[in-house]
Amino acid sequence: MCALKAIELKKVSFSYDGFSDRVLKDVDFSVEYGEVALLSGFSGEGKSTLLSIVSGIIPNIISGKITGEVLVDGKSIAGQKLSQTCRKTGVVLQNADSQIIHKTADDEIAFGCENFAIPSDRIGAQIDRVCTIMGIDKTARTRTMSGGQKQRLITASTLATGQKILILDEPLANLDIDGATELMLTLRALAGAGYAVLVVEHRLDMVLPFVDSVWNIRAGEVTKVENKREYLLSQSVTIADSSASREKDKVLFSLKNVAFSVKKKEILKDINFDIYAGERLLLLGENGCGKTTLLRLIARLYKPTKGSIEQTLDRKFGKRKKSKKWFKNVGIVYQNPSYQLFMPTVEQEIAFNAASKEYAEEMLKLFDLEHLRKRHPQSLSEGQKRRVSIAAVAAGDPKVLLLDEPTVGQDYKGLCELVKILDELHDKSGNTMIAITHDMRCAEALCDRAVLIADGVVKEQGGKELARKYFFDRTDNAEAK
Repeated sequence: MCALKAIELKKVSFSYDGFSDRVLKDVDFSVEYGEVALLSGFSGEGKSTLLSIVSGIIPNIISGKITGEVLVDGKSIAGQKLSQTCRKTGVVLQNADSQIIHKTADDEIAFGCENFAIPSDRIGAQIDRVCTIMGIDKTARTRTMSGGQKQRLITASTLATGQKILILDEPLANLDIDGATELMLTLRALAGAGYAVLVVEHRLDMVLPFVDSVWNIRAGEVTKVENKREYLLSQSVTIADSSASREKDKVLFSLKNVAFSVKKKEILKDINFDIYAGERLLLLGENGCGKTTLLRLIARLYKPTKGSIEQTLDRKFGKRKKSKKWFKNVGIVYQNPSYQLFMPTVEQEIAFNAASKEYAEEMLKLFDLEHLRKRHPQSLSEGQKRRVSIAAVAAGDPKVLLLDEPTVGQDYKGLCELVKILDELHDKSGNTMIAITHDMRCAEALCDRAVLIADGVVKEQGGKELARKYFFDRTDNAEAK
């Protein structure tokens, strides 16, 4: 007798209403209880559609024509209400902010438990249990959590409601190597306890050591991957080098004894280093170490609690925290692209702050967004939103480009293309590019020099070799675990 499968698709095809093309084509796919399965593939190939079907979003919220059989926990979901399917499957989206409602971690976790009618006298124990599993401070304020911490919070909220089938959409996108390893080890432990775990992820180097089965989706067709190592090698990214030379003697920013605190929480203690005109600088460090805070301090979105950031970009700016002219010269791309997209079309988004109409068109072409020019930015995939947000900031032709996780949501093909675009833009404009990334696939390609932040101070500075050492050391630790 065959073991009960958590998820099973039998010859499933699907097309959205108003479109004749099939997004999924005769798909056979399954995930068993007790395993961690990976679904991988380029953006736009059908991953999100498959997840929407399994979670009941299709056809309950999004309509279309579906054929074949979809089984969840051994039962067909045809005719089921969304609430019925959700009782079996818990979904963790890539954008954690879109799922967080409450101000504190414990209230966020309790909210889901209350919706599932878990008795109040049990909710406290559930909160303690899942916070221990996911390494979360239950008293933490959600607004001050890093992207990786928020992602772990949403995963904890899903665990607390008791679903035995977990679906995670790019859970490693905003996690450093240690955080990614911790999460994957947790998912492995959950599978060992009888859960079924389905992960959709582009960071194959981090996820493949921890999964039991690998499925690839391409043009709506799903195949099972038999050799994980060969599959990883086939998705390798080419490391690019910049042909632009920085002005080694020109200091653009000088950070002196910079500290930053929020109430009683000390985020940065004593930061000291220089940033040179025309260089590509990479900020390294674990989740929550203050990298994003440092980027925002440089951008003058925050003011240091102590110390100073001296700049030679333009003496006319003086010590003013913000000005329109300042943000014409200093462009920042946030970790969550949805925060920056507000115009009704991609075309208008990129033109809004553009140096000229002609330069806006150049950015549309450079970032391969011409075919999306009439789309609403918020209707795009996360990877497409990321490209639009970078293109919109780059269209202003800033002298300094600050990038917080610029490659989030990119598959390997998209990653190679985006890194190439950023390097072309850097070479052409001669801008100073400061980036944060947890993605070892592209870290070396985004830097001439790296600065490692730990315990609120600069722990180490170096070239590409520092980025390589930082990621390889953590990868070796991950494999050892």
